[in-house]
Amino acid sequence: METVYYLIARCVIGIASCLPLKFVAWCGRHGGAIAWYLDNRHRNVALQNVQASFPGKNENEVRGIAQENFRRLGETYASILKTGHMKENEISKILTIDGYEVIENILKENPKERIILAAGHFGNFELLSWLRLGAPSVRQWITTYRGLHQQKLTELLLDLRKASGVLYLDRRNEGPLIKKAMEQPGIVLGLVADQHAGGSGLRLPVFRREASVSPAPAIMAKRYQCRLFPTACFRTSLGRWKIELGDEIPIRANGKRRSTEDITLDIIAAHENYIRRDPANWFWVHSRWKPRP
Repeated sequence: METVYYLIARCVIGIASCLPLKFVAWCGRHGGAIAWYLDNRHRNVALQNVQASFPGKNENEVRGIAQENFRRLGETYASILKTGHMKENEISKILTIDGYEVIENILKENPKERIILAAGHFGNFELLSWLRLGAPSVRQWITTYRGLHQQKLTELLLDLRKASGVLYLDRRNEGPLIKKAMEQPGIVLGLVADQHAGGSGLRLPVFRREASVSPAPAIMAKRYQCRLFPTACFRTSLGRWKIELGDEIPIRANGKRRSTEDITLDIIAAHENYIRRDPANWFWVHSRWKPRP
């Protein structure tokens, strides 16, 4: 059965790669609109999450945000099938990178600096793999991922990502490689910091509700003496996106290292601001606020 899924996925990717990006994105938006009516479970999760996060919005506003979120997700997933095989000059036409001259300047002043990006599921988050277009002085871009249960599909996803030059490491079984990579100078590590972190997470408020939050960006930044920044991708129009670098989150204050909890609270605050700017741009279908086990 895995082979069947793999062959279907290869066919879909092959077809998408032959079509214009805007058409692929348009089809994805309409696919997301259809999914809104068919996927009851994720629709209810999105509605509940938006309502709880924005209690001042009325029922029509909440529904509008959640429904647009489904369209955005459809557009994103469809576009990934196309952008995965696009070349650097093509990506530069559909992606704007804002603020990453800060990282360029940091590395020009001190090439040994290491940087961590606290990213999340904003907009077309897969385009974060092309951040080298905004900061070419970075020696190596690294990120972690969690492989799928189907090995062939995991390999297919990695094949879509390889053109960007990012080093992808599976956080489940490549921990030693991650540690070795973090010891190198001039690297940037991107970590997703907006998902339910299970029993190992910190219990902290996200939009005033307790959630399990990953402490990984804060822990890694302190352990390897890295600079830490939040970042997010925003949709600007059909098939067009912009990635922004946020203000640096300090690791030290008053000559001492800050606590992991305080640093993580700053990451949460930055992500909340990103969501407020464009509520439909985030991944509302994820069960972010799970109760304590």
